[in-house]
Amino acid sequence: MKKILAMALSLILILSMGAAAFADEAVDTSRTILVGVITDVGGVNDKSFNQTTWEGMQALMEEYPNIQASYLESSTEADYGTNIQTYVDEGYDLIICVGYMLADALREAAEAYPEQKFAIIDDATNADLPNVACLMFAQNEASYLVGIVAGMMTESGTVGYVQGMVSDSMNQFGIGYIAGVKAANPDATILQYNVNSFADATIGSAAATDMITNGADVIYHAAGGSGSGVIEACATNQVWAIGVDTDQSPLAPDYVVTSAMKRVDTAAQDISLAVLNGTFKSGEHVYELANGGVDIAPTQDLLSEEVIAAVEDAKAAIIAGEVTVPSTIEELDTLLGGHIFTLAD
Repeated sequence: MKKILAMALSLILILSMGAAAFADEAVDTSRTILVGVITDVGGVNDKSFNQTTWEGMQALMEEYPNIQASYLESSTEADYGTNIQTYVDEGYDLIICVGYMLADALREAAEAYPEQKFAIIDDATNADLPNVACLMFAQNEASYLVGIVAGMMTESGTVGYVQGMVSDSMNQFGIGYIAGVKAANPDATILQYNVNSFADATIGSAAATDMITNGADVIYHAAGGSGSGVIEACATNQVWAIGVDTDQSPLAPDYVVTSAMKRVDTAAQDISLAVLNGTFKSGEHVYELANGGVDIAPTQDLLSEEVIAAVEDAKAAIIAGEVTVPSTIEELDTLLGGHIFTLAD
């Protein structure tokens, strides 16, 4: 645990922004399309964004039987290219890559097969390719809201944040959370750790346990499958946990106070319907508070009326443009009055 102590209060944070989400449109029921979903190493049962993406596709298939979808899990990074190639060879109309970790493999395939349509969640580096839709989320906005929750609910004055990996997309979670915590509680201390994995619940638990030992009584994770360990440690030690991507309260109903949701299920559905209707557009498609693409979880049983009201006020202010959540480490430093955070390894 010495590494966790040494790396507390360290994080690199950047924001990506882009175009609006797909608009509602009539659905073409005269044809059938095949959609393939490829998970990152977290797997389809990660109780986070891989699982939420696939659940969105399952719901879509129930409503529109002419959309037929399947998934391939990636056990290692070496599986990304192989899984993409499998769907290309099988003639799938759309291949959805879940997570920025698939970005390099996707680019290679997209350039090799310019007629094949692709989508990728949480990556904008391939936005220049004419056959790739980059499904992005203003996750800093949702994280700002749960930061307000953490800042208001902490009794010790110390909160924690566990991140799965460092990337432009992932860092949005941390920057929003830090800004939200400080907006609600300027004197709060924020412990941070990057676990370098989306599939290691053990290290997630270890990071959270160490933060609890050092006084954290509310911990937010953006760590995929590793985050289940964070939530388990919080429940074991009877401190508050904040989930991510989907409503994670079922994992620990007495301790998960809320979750920062991003509607990857909606995004996967939107891009699939666009392919079905012949309205596929490449480039960035951003889901944010204003279009319902991000939010906090609807489960609010553990939140006081005061906290709920503060979150709703902040949400309205962001949508109205009265509050701008910082989008870079420099903006965060300016907001907080000086350089506070260093770069994570």
